Amino acid sequence: MPTDNALQLAAGIVSSFVQHNQVASNELPALIASVHHAIANVGEEQPAPAQDQRKTTPAQVRKSIMPEALISFEDGKPYRLLKRHLRTLGLTPEEYRAKWGLPA
Repeated sequence: MPTDNALQLAAGIVSSFVQHNQVASNELPALIASVHHAIANVGEEQPAPAQDQRKTTPAQVRKSIMPEALISFEDGKPYRLLKRHLRTLGLTPEEYRAKWGLPA
């Protein structure tokens, strides 16, 4: 995308944003630069976020297992069927165990 077109789009977006939101005058240059950067990089492939391997302690695992439910490490909520919850998140049980460092 040509730079001048991206700059015009950024100016229009920031103008509209400022009309409906309070923005300090000293924050405007950073806001314009941020919006311009986002527009200029549209369509470019973004690097994949690094897989963060979270390890759970044995105490956390024990606390997550209750007689009536399992506590999800993803959102901290109790679930009777963790497998169904994982499907809604797009995870398989194997991926969940690997992500959180849980035993098989």
